[in-house]
Amino acid sequence: MRAIGGLWRWRHNPLCRATDLAEAWVALAALLLILLAAPLIGVLVGGAAQDALQQAVRNQREARHLVTATVVRKLARSPLEPDPESASAREARSRVQADWTGPDGTSQHGTVMASLKSPHPGDHFGLWTDGQGRIAARPLDTATATAHAVLAGFGATALSAGFAEGGRRLIVWRMVRRRYARWDQAWERAGPDWGRTGTGS
Repeated sequence: MRAIGGLWRWRHNPLCRATDLAEAWVALAALLLILLAAPLIGVLVGGAAQDALQQAVRNQREARHLVTATVVRKLARSPLEPDPESASAREARSRVQADWTGPDGTSQHGTVMASLKSPHPGDHFGLWTDGQGRIAARPLDTATATAHAVLAGFGATALSAGFAEGGRRLIVWRMVRRRYARWDQAWERAGPDWGRTGTGS
């Protein structure tokens, strides 16, 4: 709004310099970019991220399978990082030796993290595997993918607005430096005779 007010104030002012008007136009252009272009960029980036992430969700759901594993024995605790894509990262998990059958019918055996508080031999739990029965991460869920897409859109909007404001500041800074340089040149030309007019020297 200051840009619009600045343009109106300088419109018919006899003291208006070309640089003053240029600064007001630059401010108006930056304001329009922030209000119109930045949200549009955010929507486009968010939409593209949503499409890509939802495709990743579909691909992961096709490639990963939830099978039932059976506890063979519980193992000692190990400080392992929780799965960052998991919606239930805080739930109790235990390290166990387990047997399971892969989607292709192969028998598998190995050390896994079971979603059981106190597992006993023979207990069953769900385990994510790939098509050959190898352990895989839990697939990304739709809600998490959408949240990431929204964050990408907001980030793109903020970044675009920051670039517009940064560009405005850089342009105004260069204009001010150029103005000061011209003033310095004018002072250098007027300097030797400054204050001597009419003194007869």
